[in-house]
Amino acid sequence: MAYVISNECINCGACEPECPVSAITEGDIYVVDADTCIDCGACADVCPVDAPQPQ
Repeated sequence: MAYVISNECINCGACEPECPVSAITEGDIYVVDADTCIDCGACADVCPVDAPQPQ
């Protein structure tokens, strides 16, 4: 199950460097590529607003 980043994202960028498979890219909010995501939760662990959530 991949993570998705909700509209709660404040675009701080904390999640992107934590992803071990580079599944997160910057946009209006950060976006997780579901096909690449390994469901490790590293992004959720560092997010200050709990935007990444399991889908």
